[in-house]
Amino acid sequence: MPTATRKFLLFRRKATKDRAPAHRVPAHVHPSKWWFLLGAVLLFGFYFWFTSARRVQEPIRIGSFGAGSEAFVNTVGPLLGANFTAGNSVETLVNGTQFFPAMLKAIREAKQTITLETYIWTPGKISDQFIEALGERARAGVKVHVMMDGIGTLKFRTEDRDRLRAAGVQVFKYGRQHWYDIKPNIMHRTHRKLLIVDGRIGFTGGMCIDDSWLGDADSPKVWRETQVRVEGPVVLEMQSVFAANWLQTTSSLLIGPEYFPKIKETGKSIAQCIKSGPGEGLENIRMGYLCAIASAQKSIEIGNAYFVPDDLEIGMLIAARQRGVRVRIVVPAINDSKFGRAVSRSRWGKLIEAGVEFHEYLPAMYHAKTMVVDDVLVTVGSANFDNRSFSINDEDAINVIDREVAKTHVRIFEEDVKRSRPISAKEFLGRPFYVRFGDSVCGLLRSQF
Repeated sequence: MPTATRKFLLFRRKATKDRAPAHRVPAHVHPSKWWFLLGAVLLFGFYFWFTSARRVQEPIRIGSFGAGSEAFVNTVGPLLGANFTAGNSVETLVNGTQFFPAMLKAIREAKQTITLETYIWTPGKISDQFIEALGERARAGVKVHVMMDGIGTLKFRTEDRDRLRAAGVQVFKYGRQHWYDIKPNIMHRTHRKLLIVDGRIGFTGGMCIDDSWLGDADSPKVWRETQVRVEGPVVLEMQSVFAANWLQTTSSLLIGPEYFPKIKETGKSIAQCIKSGPGEGLENIRMGYLCAIASAQKSIEIGNAYFVPDDLEIGMLIAARQRGVRVRIVVPAINDSKFGRAVSRSRWGKLIEAGVEFHEYLPAMYHAKTMVVDDVLVTVGSANFDNRSFSINDEDAINVIDREVAKTHVRIFEEDVKRSRPISAKEFLGRPFYVRFGDSVCGLLRSQF
């Protein structure tokens, strides 16, 4: 063989040998990576399925009796473990300009006990006011108990906690006092917002102790919120909801007339307080919403910060439309989570096609959590219309049957609609492809929102 030919063949074999690893490595590495990714997807998929609301899977059919009927009261109360009680008075408070002064006034006038549960508590002007008011009452001999969520209070300062404790306030983080405490379900949080004073005055809604709520929703930095101030027998149910989480965290039972006094009727509202959460009334609030939607004969008005209905909830809202019920929903145009906004949008399509009216609130972040059915039933509480609130978090809600209270909430809802931008079917279906694709991808994670 000629020398030149031999050198060429040797060079070619060497070059092939040198290149071979570059072709062989992906054949060994890539399949394992894909199997790992597939396993991760399946694992997360199972987790999302496991944490999804699924106790009620079939549509609820109530029949001919409506939300304000005796049959509704006698059925839904026992089903949700919270009977309706008569003789309550309910005052609706819109935005921080109304509810913060009312709450602080109630605290400053407390005689025996104060129980407060919140999700978010961050340093600021309103935080200082609450700390001062709670501390003053504790120093005066009032028993003051504060429960806060560990995730929602990551910004809560140690010095503020120490100020409260130095004054005699009992302060605990729900279920996890130290970073090293093991919490089996890390996604489980208390999202409840409760203030009960002397077992006689109760507040609930969507607000937290944060300067974002300090104002009248007149700018994007000030959140739009709804609270209720309640007196009457239903306050005892609110106290029992707080006491349940207090017991879970401290192993201490709040008991006696200081917390559960004998209460006279103070108004004409029929009301119940529902609690839900893993291990205590799982999906009760979801079932309350579903029963109310099933009872609707004329109108459903939902205002919610995070509206992410599941398939059953979508189906029941569409069924309400098919019965001739007008369904209107107010959601935020300004959202504190772009991801959450996309998740929410991924669930609107079938509802808009069925004639459900969507409105995006423009002036500020819309954080209310309310529903009015047939101008008679009002729901207000801490729960969002999503799977996290319905099956993962601890939540609370007040259901009120009273046409005067409902009239107030309908008026507030109409004002919110006027400050909102309607979303037409043409506009929604005409979203750019990349927006629709992004919404769909984000929607795959809806069980966590």
